Amino acid sequence: MPEKQKGDCDMLSKEKFKYPFYVMVHPFDGFYEIRHREKGSIFVALMLVFLFGLSYSINRRYASFVVNYINPRSVDSRVEIAGIFIAVLLFACSNWSITCLMEGEGRFKDILTVIGYSLLPMVLTLIPATILSWFVASSEEGLYYLIINVATIFTVILIVIGIMTIHNYTFGKTLITLFISFIALLIIIFIILLLIYLLQQVYMFFYGLYTEIILKL
Repeated sequence: MPEKQKGDCDMLSKEKFKYPFYVMVHPFDGFYEIRHREKGSIFVALMLVFLFGLSYSINRRYASFVVNYINPRSVDSRVEIAGIFIAVLLFACSNWSITCLMEGEGRFKDILTVIGYSLLPMVLTLIPATILSWFVASSEEGLYYLIINVATIFTVILIVIGIMTIHNYTFGKTLITLFISFIALLIIIFIILLLIYLLQQVYMFFYGLYTEIILKL
């Protein structure tokens, strides 16, 4: 079988789609095999990021008014999914850049895979929680928030374990690295916003110059 076809089959194999569930139950072994035995899949990880963005948007749009204080008409699924993809990519970039300086063993694709696979509890929870919100009374909303909070905490724990495992860090070094990564993420966002502002100023300058020339002609 040609290498390209073989790679496509590996990427879309049933085992690749089942593996995130194994990671969720056995995070240490699962993330270790992602780094050292190539068990992970970037395609599956990005698909999970997309499903998280979609289910998050559906939750914000269709959750009952008992638990949802957001105007559903203000929710734009395309913008929110794109924003989540950008946030994941920027965090992966910041973590990779920091861990390269701190002797981390994980690659950029390993970090993306860890983030994507760690979102599985949220993917499995948000839609059922949204449906549950339709049937709870105002005095029972605690059950809805309990489900959401447990899934969120589980996701955070998986991310911490994943980062610690793929970079071969101690728990303390992992927390320090994550903290520095968030600072680096803010710096990256600031630089991007500054660059966008500067490009807008350059555009306005040349547009004004062009307008001035046209008016004089």
